Amino acid sequence: MTGMRLPTYSGKIEDYRLVGTPLLPRAPKVPLSRTAFAAAHVISDPLLERDPWQTRPAIDWDASLKFRHYLWDQGLHLAEAMDTAQRGMGLDWNTARELIERTMVEARSHPLNPRVACGAGTDQFSLEQLRNADAIFGAYSEQMEAIEKAGGQCIIMASRSMTAIGAGPEVYFDVYSRLIGQASSPVILHWLGDMFDSNLKGYWGHSDLDAATDAVLAIIEANSDKIDGIKVSLLVQEREEAFRQRLPTGVRLYTGDDFNHANLIAGDGRHFSHALLGIFAAIAPAASQALEALAQGKRTRFDALLEPTLPLSREIFKPPTQYYKAGIGFLAWLNGRQEHFVMPHGMQSAREITHYAEVFRLADKARMLAEPELAINRMTLLLRLHGID
Repeated sequence: MTGMRLPTYSGKIEDYRLVGTPLLPRAPKVPLSRTAFAAAHVISDPLLERDPWQTRPAIDWDASLKFRHYLWDQGLHLAEAMDTAQRGMGLDWNTARELIERTMVEARSHPLNPRVACGAGTDQFSLEQLRNADAIFGAYSEQMEAIEKAGGQCIIMASRSMTAIGAGPEVYFDVYSRLIGQASSPVILHWLGDMFDSNLKGYWGHSDLDAATDAVLAIIEANSDKIDGIKVSLLVQEREEAFRQRLPTGVRLYTGDDFNHANLIAGDGRHFSHALLGIFAAIAPAASQALEALAQGKRTRFDALLEPTLPLSREIFKPPTQYYKAGIGFLAWLNGRQEHFVMPHGMQSAREITHYAEVFRLADKARMLAEPELAINRMTLLLRLHGID
């Protein structure tokens, strides 16, 4: 197989020969037994970017929407305008709203009728403007109304404004209950651990995770008829397993655990998680075909497809975890899903060249390099940019 020289974390340059047989994308042959949302990134238009750290991003709408069709074609649903799309790290609300509106138009035209759940937050206002519960409720409401008008399902995203005002559990209960109650259809809640955003430490009014679990479960139990599910991104398998056992009947657990998603989705024989994952955008063929195998009762094939992607996912989501978006964009570029590696706010610079080299190796081993020669050519360009010939 084709080889090249790649840097390592030991500071050396070592030979690497590709070993993976590409897993080609296709539509599933049977209905999936798990609901799976892939959280997608956005693609910049490099020619239109101006002062990328200071101004609104210039989105390549055609390329970004084409990537969403690529996910839908494989039977995956879409989580739109979430943290994978750099929400709060480069994607402002005005751009997010346009992204949601454009995506919903495309979704309605897709033959598989995919679901699209969209992130509603409070980021149209600064933290200084959101100093009480009513102001936060109003900000959320404005975004939820825009999402529903466009035809999307609402994900009530975790908001930095709640921790900024030091909200106690009673404030969360009040604000969330009002938001859930006014929604036109069941919503998805969103528990993003502070490894993804340090500003969210103490969410649900408690720094202790057991107490936080009790607080959010109280909200869910009081409003279960209007809650589709909750996305949990705490990266601790045992905690998610314990949490989902306590959910009311009919409320889904959508795993956001990019470290342990395979076991959580497969389940323990009594309980299982659905999926709302950023890594699914990077490993869509493996995710789709593994879920197909699970629906067919082929657990061995499910494991064979997903287990090789776990080291790749753990590398992409390594600390500082919030920079994982760079790895998602990098793989999309390697695989020809976009023509460049330029991201809003220069996110491509958030990771080092040794990280990208390791992602390349692990993507190959996971069969996630769709066109090996193209991937080699693009990896070589990036290496030369870093002075490695």
